Amino acid sequence: MPIYEYKCTKCEKEFEELVFGDENPPCPACGAGETTRLLSCACLHMPAPSRAGQTVSYPSAGGKSACGGCTATSCAGCK
Repeated sequence: MPIYEYKCTKCEKEFEELVFGDENPPCPACGAGETTRLLSCACLHMPAPSRAGQTVSYPSAGGKSACGGCTATSCAGCK
């Protein structure tokens, strides 16, 4: 069941909604029916250097998980 991101063209409010079919839901803030679906991006959590000049080494592929960066069989515990 897809959750899509929308933006109201009247009040500019952005919101997420579980949608069945191709209908655009009304805005939860103002009730207007003029909403547009936004392009959603995947969110990736990557380690960042803690100090300037440090490098970051990323996990190599080869694990059993879908992302290949760990040995877990599910990403449910990753946050």
